[in-house]
Amino acid sequence: MTAADLSVLRADVDRRFARRRAVALGLPVLVLAYLVYIFFAFDIAGLAKRARLDNAAILLADTYSYRTAVTQDHRTDTLSVAIKGSRKGTLTPAQYPDWVKVDGKATSVELPHGAKVVMSGDTAVFTLPQYGVIRARLDAQNHIVADLPPGPRPDWISLSRTRLAVTAPEGRMNMTRSKTEVFRYSLGWAMFFFTPSSPYYGHSVVDLARAVLTGDRIDPARGNLAGMAEDFWRNDVWTHGSVAWAMFETVLMAFLGTIGAALIALPLAFLSARNFTPLMSLRFGVRRVFDFLRGVDGLIWTILLARAFGLGPLTGALAILLTDTGSFGKIFSEALENVDTRQIEGIRSTGANPVQRYRFGVIPQIVPVLMSQVLYFLESNTRSATIIGAIVGGGIGLLLTQAIATQKDWDQVTYYIVLILGMVMLMDWLSGLIRRRMIRGK
Repeated sequence: MTAADLSVLRADVDRRFARRRAVALGLPVLVLAYLVYIFFAFDIAGLAKRARLDNAAILLADTYSYRTAVTQDHRTDTLSVAIKGSRKGTLTPAQYPDWVKVDGKATSVELPHGAKVVMSGDTAVFTLPQYGVIRARLDAQNHIVADLPPGPRPDWISLSRTRLAVTAPEGRMNMTRSKTEVFRYSLGWAMFFFTPSSPYYGHSVVDLARAVLTGDRIDPARGNLAGMAEDFWRNDVWTHGSVAWAMFETVLMAFLGTIGAALIALPLAFLSARNFTPLMSLRFGVRRVFDFLRGVDGLIWTILLARAFGLGPLTGALAILLTDTGSFGKIFSEALENVDTRQIEGIRSTGANPVQRYRFGVIPQIVPVLMSQVLYFLESNTRSATIIGAIVGGGIGLLLTQAIATQKDWDQVTYYIVLILGMVMLMDWLSGLIRRRMIRGK
């Protein structure tokens, strides 16, 4: 090798290393530039300023706790105590919690960390050990007047002539011209088993178990176990019976849509497979149908079918069926094009007709692929049926969107999400079990 050749080789190596260095340095620069663009394009700084961490904390607390509202009506001078502020959760005086004390016309509400609110007529005194005493009342013009501790007013106190709102860590108080409300949070999902209208409400688990074992009836008209089951199933706050039916509708939508799509796509897949349909124009047409069906998103099919056929779980199942027919058609046709022709020829040599050749020479080869894909899509469609159900008015998705729309039933939102996760995990376990049994030939 001459010196000129070495020089050319060295120059070529230097160019290659320079190109690699440029790529190694250029990619991080491009990623950094993209992140900077995202920062300004999506207004990350403005989003951080608009973030309300106090609202996020209240929302998070609502998912695993409940609030009890103690309300003093200024117009009728009456007191009410209701769980979650719901009419169905209104308590009788005998059911008042021990932190609500009524002494004549004065009502004392004890809150965590030594805080306390005393309401009497159209006045309220909120005592906060870490802040001081807030005294509020209605004046002669029916305006709210509040006396606060000296110093600047904290941002968790909102005051106007028509409303006083105190959102302290110990508890909340709202005062308007018509009423004063005090909210206290407690851990758990209130009224999950029984509502205050049930005779079993307020009894501990030990008391209920003892009643079932001893036979001493809490409700004279019903047996303890039967009465508990009935009141739990017909709970008009958590509606366990309706939730169970909604879960069944969700699974049914996914099952009907997935299995129906598989049954339709399998015969059509033979028409789009090159080794089973030599006519190119027919293959082309069937494949474009598959492309069209899976090219339109399932949510678009849901909206179109809801307009055409109305709302209901069957409409959601049809939307899943159309989308999955296109996907299954492509998967099944590719599986058919990869079958071993020697097994088919062996069946043919016995004098079998075409149907028998397909049944015993083709189907056994593609069944593992078919079942694996069908089970995977069934598991995936169980999740999709939740969103589709919210659009077509069926399944657990409808209940989930209704609970979110109220902006106050976040504990029920958490309950529905837990049920959806459990349903998906159950479907994943079942599909995995079926696949393993198929592989082992059991």
